[in-house]
Amino acid sequence: MSASKYSPGETMQLQAKQLLKVLDIEPEERFDRYTRLACKIFDVPIALVTLVDRERQWFKSRYGIDVSATPREFSFCGLPVPDDEVLVVSDTQNDARFRDNPMLAAAPNMRFYAGCPLRGPAGEYLGTFCLIDREPRAFGADDVDKFRELSDLVEVELSSTALATTDELTKISNRRGFMTVASHVIAMCDRVGHTSTLVMFDLNGFKAINDDLGHDLGDQALQDFARSLLKNFRESDVVARLGGDEFCVLMSSVGADAVDKALARLDQHLAQRNRGMQEKYALRYSAGVVYFDRDKHADIEALLREADQRMYDAKRQHQSDHH
Repeated sequence: MSASKYSPGETMQLQAKQLLKVLDIEPEERFDRYTRLACKIFDVPIALVTLVDRERQWFKSRYGIDVSATPREFSFCGLPVPDDEVLVVSDTQNDARFRDNPMLAAAPNMRFYAGCPLRGPAGEYLGTFCLIDREPRAFGADDVDKFRELSDLVEVELSSTALATTDELTKISNRRGFMTVASHVIAMCDRVGHTSTLVMFDLNGFKAINDDLGHDLGDQALQDFARSLLKNFRESDVVARLGGDEFCVLMSSVGADAVDKALARLDQHLAQRNRGMQEKYALRYSAGVVYFDRDKHADIEALLREADQRMYDAKRQHQSDHH
């Protein structure tokens, strides 16, 4: 069996799925209508809109199956498909990639599979729109064309959500996207007894970059810092630009030591960048760290306010130290 494995290059894919609000939430009618339609058009009992994260495949929409997620290692939808082709397996028992997959013996007793890759607005791979039958079957070129057209409509639905929650300049979450995802992540962590930690960032000297070097280099500085955050925090952390030169990262299920290590990685990365930079500016920041406390923080806004205050306290201390 060909296992579907995670690769380090999926940071942006995971970030995109967070923006799309697709992990750990209930299916939506706007996606359900496409799985229902697919079953009717292609006369199959099961259709799924599947999103793949590091460990699991999630069914954003499912028709004809009760489970909402399965381990990624058994995922058909996480397998690489060259050149975005529709993957068609007429009989899984005659295909070496699937022959010993446990999903073939258990429900839904998969014998036929067709999957079309789904991509986000920037072309990042998100998952697959797939058809499943309990019996082997043929799937001709006309079927493939119709299936791809239907998959394009699913991508439009995914992209319409992403565009409203993505910062246009840095391509990470904007404030709206962050508020939506963070509220869900905090509630989920609180429910299972895990920690949530918010780190707020503000670039030091950013106004001078804009005023002295121009807005083009100012925009480049914001993009560089966003990439630095993505590179040095975990794939599962929620990274966002809240506005201007303010950024934040929400970390879940980690202790103070892990937060300190992530900030140390970021400091080392920026120090190396600043020493060898070709640009005329250095990237430096002030940060405020707050651990979510249900008795202290009524909502995500309260957590943001405290992190913001701590960040500005650190910024004032930085300015005082440099005068």
